[in-house]
Amino acid sequence: MCDACTPRPSAHQHDHDPSTASEGPRCGCSSCGHDHNADDPRALVRTRNRIIFAVLLFFAILVGEGTGLFERTFGPNALYVEFALFLVPYLIAGYDVLIRAARNLARGHGLDENFLMAIATLGAFALVFFPDSQPHMAEGAAVMLFYQVGELFQSYAVGRSRRSIAEMMDIAPTYANVLRDGTLHRTDPSAVAIGDEIVVKPGERIPLDGIVQNGASQLDTSALTGEAAPREAAPGSEVISGCVNLSGTLTVRVTKPYADSTVSRILELVENAADKKAQTENFITRFARYYTPIVVGLAVLIAVLPPLVMGGPWADWVLRGLTFLVVSCPCALVISVPLSFFGGIGGASRRGILIKGSNYLEALAQVDTVVFDKTGTLTSGTFAVTGMAAAPGFTDEQLLSLAAQAEALSNHPIALSIQKAHSTAVDMQRITENEEISGHGTKVVAGGRTILAGNSKLMELNGIAPPASDMAGTQVHVAVDGVYAGTITIGDAVKPDAAQAIAALHAEGVRRTVMLTGDRTAVARTTAADLGIDEVHAELLPQDKVTEVERILEANHAGKVAFVGDGINDAPVLMRADIGIAMGALGSDAAIEAADVVLMDDQPSKIALALKIAKKTMRIVWQNIVFALGIKFAVLILAALGIANMWMAVFADVGVAVIAILNAMRAMRTRNL
Repeated sequence: MCDACTPRPSAHQHDHDPSTASEGPRCGCSSCGHDHNADDPRALVRTRNRIIFAVLLFFAILVGEGTGLFERTFGPNALYVEFALFLVPYLIAGYDVLIRAARNLARGHGLDENFLMAIATLGAFALVFFPDSQPHMAEGAAVMLFYQVGELFQSYAVGRSRRSIAEMMDIAPTYANVLRDGTLHRTDPSAVAIGDEIVVKPGERIPLDGIVQNGASQLDTSALTGEAAPREAAPGSEVISGCVNLSGTLTVRVTKPYADSTVSRILELVENAADKKAQTENFITRFARYYTPIVVGLAVLIAVLPPLVMGGPWADWVLRGLTFLVVSCPCALVISVPLSFFGGIGGASRRGILIKGSNYLEALAQVDTVVFDKTGTLTSGTFAVTGMAAAPGFTDEQLLSLAAQAEALSNHPIALSIQKAHSTAVDMQRITENEEISGHGTKVVAGGRTILAGNSKLMELNGIAPPASDMAGTQVHVAVDGVYAGTITIGDAVKPDAAQAIAALHAEGVRRTVMLTGDRTAVARTTAADLGIDEVHAELLPQDKVTEVERILEANHAGKVAFVGDGINDAPVLMRADIGIAMGALGSDAAIEAADVVLMDDQPSKIALALKIAKKTMRIVWQNIVFALGIKFAVLILAALGIANMWMAVFADVGVAVIAILNAMRAMRTRNL
């Protein structure tokens, strides 16, 4: 089977050659000829019905032969009647295989599985002309029938795999409602310019990236992130193409042309994923290229050499050679291995993990060191209240309420984080005086009480001595009417699942986790200790991160090193590591460009999931390789020794292929990982 027959994520595969058309579209590769019925459901149904009819007819003839009906009816001519009868289901099921074998042979590409099947089955029928041999028409017809059953099953498997990736491909918008002169015009998204305003109604898919101008709604991002929870959209919010508008009508100003939009970039990434083959996949391709001519040559030697040298019966050795050919067909490997990789990539994409090729999937399974950027990767990258220490006589709730009143009129990021942490709105009418003291903090009079909130210098200016604190982060000291009330710590909040993500990585066999950050050493060490990270390097410049990753790569000889960053300012490090993983890359061009694996949301726990999917896929790949080669080589030896018959050959070919394909389809199931 040629590379073109491996499953692809989209219909943009080959230009089809009209001269090769029969029941279904075929790839334009002259060395192939496989029916790509997975692309044409109607052709698949026709093929299925044809094969079912041939199988029923075959078993009816087999029953007649087994009961002696033909011998009683036709006497000495029964053998030739059976020959003609078995030839009917054989041709109904396998005429396309014979045509492909002849066509490819004429083009100089004859040593493929079509050729193997044609020669082996026609040879089995031809044994009827050897008077000293047993008739093998039934076996010849059975080999072709079951081979076609296996091919049909393969088409269903590839079709299912393609349908699984089609869920990702369905994010492509089909139109955009452009607002011009107060009127909506339905337009192709590629024709919309930057700065145009588009209207997205409830139930419609956002066609282009942009910023909400009017309206509020919730967005379904599950096709991109794999997460069911909707996201809020309001004026000023950035929205990306591919999401579904759930409730309100939105007016969006377009910020990128369609060619550069998130959905276009993702579709391009998914379509190109199958082109980047893993070393294992390339091995199978090279293996099949050399394997097929070798086994054809061996089959010829088995059939011809012993009768010529030792004078043995020709029919016996020809049958051994034909059985050897049937067993040798490599279809179990050349379809199940690419199908496994494609299934893993498709299953990952449904969980919001985009893997750019099977080579990266294979490398991901070998990762034993994960290096993290801190800000935006393990932490949210925004200020948040991370701790409170109330003074005696005050509770945490009272402390936060006082701080919220003091910061109620400020737009400083620290003030906004305190306002967000305070669950109830501040009564602004209680605030009668407000003073922002540059570089120190704020002073307000609320409800007749004077409240201070700021750094230690503000406290000292007002005769208050705040206690020392070892909490990592920015300290906001609070006092009321000259009495110290406590300290609120503002820091970069750790993502809710960050600690779980590190634990899950260790559980998956990652032996070393490292955090690189430009933040202060004390803050970095506290964060690393809280999360269970093994090693931390702080106060680094961007170029220092590259140096650190190179040092880790040099010291790491066993497995692969993955770097996880937010994809905005970590592009050089993402590209330098063995595997670059972009976190929270929803809408980030830099992440999609630089990373090998793109996580479409902000959940660090998806990293361990990506490793699980990669390892499961590689287990399936090697299970299929060992199983297929083990069975084939064992039966090939038995066939050469004359122990294996045609029925055993059918199992070694079709049975092994069906089992391998069934196993490969497990790679698509990632929901329970």
